Amino acid sequence: MPLTLPQQRLLIWAALSLALLGVLWLLGPVLTPFVIASILAYTLAPVVARMEKRLPKAFPRVVLVLVAELGLLLAILGLFVLLVPVLVKQLPLLRDQIPALLDHVKALAQTLGARLGLSMELDLASVKAFLMEHLATLAQDGVVKLLASVKLGGSLALALLGNAVLIPVVLFYLLYDWSRLVRLARDFIPPRFRASSDGFFKEADAVLGQYLRGQLLVMLALALYYSLGLRLFGLDLAWPIGIFTGLAVAVPYLGFGVGLILATLAGLLEFASPVDVIPMIALVYGGGQLIESFFLTPRLVGERVGLHPLAVIFALLAFGQLLGFVGVLMALPISAVLLVALRRLRKAYLTSSLYQERA
Repeated sequence: MPLTLPQQRLLIWAALSLALLGVLWLLGPVLTPFVIASILAYTLAPVVARMEKRLPKAFPRVVLVLVAELGLLLAILGLFVLLVPVLVKQLPLLRDQIPALLDHVKALAQTLGARLGLSMELDLASVKAFLMEHLATLAQDGVVKLLASVKLGGSLALALLGNAVLIPVVLFYLLYDWSRLVRLARDFIPPRFRASSDGFFKEADAVLGQYLRGQLLVMLALALYYSLGLRLFGLDLAWPIGIFTGLAVAVPYLGFGVGLILATLAGLLEFASPVDVIPMIALVYGGGQLIESFFLTPRLVGERVGLHPLAVIFALLAFGQLLGFVGVLMALPISAVLLVALRRLRKAYLTSSLYQERA
């Protein structure tokens, strides 16, 4: 039975989509800096456009692009400056506080055993000696292994360095020619389909833009909340851990869980008793979840966006499995396009004669 013209077109588009996925899978490492730069350019393009409208014409576009890119680089650098103390300070604290922490654990276990009528004797001397010996040499071993890995895997180090240089360069050219590139991409669409495609991509852009802007505001608000909350309880690493927790909520549940573990570990190392950690975690992180779920996300992101947290998690895992790191970067943009496509298919089905007949 010969295929109809719509069926032939559907097969052609399906074959092209599979071929595109195959190319992306094969060229994943090469495409990584370009995908990162494209996502950053999509995010910064509205900023450059607003500066062009509000600033005098004496400022050429190249200057505005450099200002926007420099602001982004400074923000990323500031984030690293805030997060580095977590890595640098946690290990010495852990090494110094392990004996006291184990004594607290032993006393707590004996107290609980006495209440239950059990006799618990824990010999922690060997555990202390083992941990202190290995923690004392962990930093040295880590440096040696790092140097060895750089020598053996020089290509990986060169690739990371190349991406660090290439991404800002690609981002500059994408931002500078963003309007022209959008017009060139639109020219590939046949004229009879441009009206419908313009509406489709405009809706997808609105969904993705609203999600990204709303999520960014949620992240900033939660970073400030967690930082101030942990600081009120006297945690020394309140600012780096709080900022990390707030920014990490971009990955639902996973980022919150990692921040919770960091705060718990820091509290166990800094506070006199492990019991003092419980109210800090319960109030700060429990309150943060309530504020995010019932106030920030509904108001700043909005249910009308339609990107459910579970859908975001699934998209990140699925595209990451298919395309690796490039897939993780492309998960949200593709999800927004698929969401709009599903909305339009559902609307077309509900208004079709087939649905009316079944109803």
